[in-house]
Amino acid sequence: MSLVHEIDYGTPAPKTDKTVTLTIDGVEITVAEGTSIMRAAMEMGTQIPKLCATDMLDAFGSCRICLVEIEGRAGTPASCTTPVGPGMKVHTQTERLKQLRKGVMELYISDHPLDCLTCAANGDCELQDMAGAVGLREVRYGMEGANHFAPKSELTLPKDESNPYFTYDPAKCIVCNRCVRACEEVQGTFALTISGRGFDSRVSAGQSEAFLTSECVSCGACVQACPTATLAEKALIEIGQPEHSVVTTCAYCGVGCSFKAEMRGQEVVRMVPWKDGKANRGHSCVKGRFAWGYATHQDRITKPMIRASINDPWREVTWEEAISHTASELKRIQETYGRKAVGGITSSRCTNEEAYLVQKLIRAGFGTNNVDTCARVCHSPTGYGLNQAFGTSAGTQDFDSVEDSDVILVIGANPTDGHPVFGSRMKKRLREGAKLIVVDPRRIDLVRSAHIKADYHLPLQPGTNVAVVTALAHVIVTEGLVNEQYVRERCDWEEFQDWAEFVAEPRHSPEEVEKLSGVPAELIRGAARLYATGGNGAIYYGLGVTEHSQGSTTVMAIANLAMATGNIGRRGVGVNPLRGQNNVQGSCDMGSFPHELPGYRHISDDATRATFEAMWGRPLDPEPGLRIPNMLDAAVDGTFKAIYIQGEDILQSDPDTKHVSAGLAAMELVIVQDLFLNETANYAHVFLPGCTFLEKDGTRRIQLVRKVMAPKNGYGDWEVTQLLANAIGLNWNYTHPSQIMDEIAALTPTFAGVSTRWARCSGRATTRTPRVCRSCTSTASPAARASSWSPNMWRPTSAPAPASRCC
Repeated sequence: MSLVHEIDYGTPAPKTDKTVTLTIDGVEITVAEGTSIMRAAMEMGTQIPKLCATDMLDAFGSCRICLVEIEGRAGTPASCTTPVGPGMKVHTQTERLKQLRKGVMELYISDHPLDCLTCAANGDCELQDMAGAVGLREVRYGMEGANHFAPKSELTLPKDESNPYFTYDPAKCIVCNRCVRACEEVQGTFALTISGRGFDSRVSAGQSEAFLTSECVSCGACVQACPTATLAEKALIEIGQPEHSVVTTCAYCGVGCSFKAEMRGQEVVRMVPWKDGKANRGHSCVKGRFAWGYATHQDRITKPMIRASINDPWREVTWEEAISHTASELKRIQETYGRKAVGGITSSRCTNEEAYLVQKLIRAGFGTNNVDTCARVCHSPTGYGLNQAFGTSAGTQDFDSVEDSDVILVIGANPTDGHPVFGSRMKKRLREGAKLIVVDPRRIDLVRSAHIKADYHLPLQPGTNVAVVTALAHVIVTEGLVNEQYVRERCDWEEFQDWAEFVAEPRHSPEEVEKLSGVPAELIRGAARLYATGGNGAIYYGLGVTEHSQGSTTVMAIANLAMATGNIGRRGVGVNPLRGQNNVQGSCDMGSFPHELPGYRHISDDATRATFEAMWGRPLDPEPGLRIPNMLDAAVDGTFKAIYIQGEDILQSDPDTKHVSAGLAAMELVIVQDLFLNETANYAHVFLPGCTFLEKDGTRRIQLVRKVMAPKNGYGDWEVTQLLANAIGLNWNYTHPSQIMDEIAALTPTFAGVSTRWARCSGRATTRTPRVCRSCTSTASPAARASSWSPNMWRPTSAPAPASRCC
């Protein structure tokens, strides 16, 4: 195994199809118009020395070691800030350039501590690498003059170790500005600056504050950008340089950021955002980059435990005893109270394969459809609403799409807090000129923060989502802002006319809706006009839309709004749900609902059920099972006696905790499979230790999760489920999660063609098939499908609903 290395091209790639042909060091190369000379050279395999440049940031041109010569031009321009030109002839290595680079590098080294052997960045320091690249062998200026690292120098500042995750050593700063630019361009927090001038220049957090007390959000963008050990992870300082890495997917929120887990043996040294990650593009939040210590936390449970009563102390047992006892109790309860007296809950924090096996165990092993997931509350309105409008239960765009949006409408979501990496990407687009509409009772950060201000904030009363969205539609229809050509070509014209007639009724006007929602009519009208006429319009919504009794209706209303304005089917537009946990979409895809099998197919459908029965070799109950609230009700009534909960803490997350605790207390067998003794485990009789994402192979949505260390508890979550399944009489023999995905693909049309294979010897994984469109088996990207895309029907929304409680 070895480290996964990424090429740094020095500057970002331009977004254009036009090309330019030039010659670099005698080699002809064709690149995109606007490409920097530095990037063009790197694309042909020639690395020009650099310090201030990185392809995560815009060109800056301050370090002056990336100089080149261009025939016909005077001087030695910086290659990072100089774009290519047709017919240009560039030289990257001449005697003149060698002397200039050495001279500049001498100045850097003369003001830098030469403690390389004890430095945390030794072996991974760009300053060290570039000194070697330019052939620097001596420093003529000596080290005796004024500098920033001598102990008695007035310029020397102490290390800032206030941040719990990284240190700041100003003595090693070369003032390349990369950390400041990363905070501005990538994260958008603007927490860092360069204070002082000339020789007194240095990086400062806030107004020369400590990092911890400044506006820094510890996203790590500055640490990743730093070319020296000025900013360094504390874990790296303590453990040392990593020796191998594995690319995997973060397990926190619904963004799905890709990381390189850099390791020494079985120990994680650091998590580095992967630049090729389609969701994060090399960025991260504080949780994803730094908050992985729970994997080895002393409070984590790694041994199975059982007890006869919730009032008894826990007793550690072997895996064999725990599984045998659990299976025996499940059989006893079903023999005593009937097969429907048991059920289970899957997790939106687990992989597709794990969720699939849990629902399969409940249906094929327990013989009941009493399976549910927390995602039913936050996702089923999206699944139903988007499926009715578009024929697919997933969002219409990827995260890259926001870069082409001209108008962004955020409703019932707080991306900067709930999905911070995507929130940063959204803020970057807003700083570039996109317009913003926020529909939310709260004054979230997007309404007004550093360099960001919403054009319209509609602070509606909770429960009036449908009313406000319908009022937006009213303005678009009555003021002639409908994209009629799009609707005629892509939608059902007769259905549209019915909908247009409905929303045009006077009772849906902004003036009438103002009485219900509290949003001034002029704000509704202005927002509607902006969304309809401002160019590419994208809608992003969250739990403030879906976790309501009117959630499905609001989703359909949003979809109608997008169709009426033609904002569906190309980059920069779309209807895009922001999920809560990391695999909300996947857990639902896998059949975690009591009425639906994998692929959102109803359990009562004979043909669908027959397909699963043939594969699983077990008869399935055609009647839908119980949802979580129904299971708890039945438990209180005395008819529901056992539950298997994998990766969920329902006593902490579900509403009406008294009802949840009463239901759990009434059961004879509560099985909790998790990392820690959570609130729900207080009512458990069996505790089966679970795995962190760092210990798993599998998929989320269609993203690969790769194991970077062996499970601390001895088994993967899917293996624990399989042990339990076999103990109750099933004959499962999966040896790897890839086999589970192959079964999922064979049974589920929306996953047809998806196949995964893991190269176990290297710990890496590859996909044989790209992400599959959920409405068909096409593997084309959303942009490629845009020319032929159309909704499968037009669904008019219902009348505005009165204020309602969250369900």
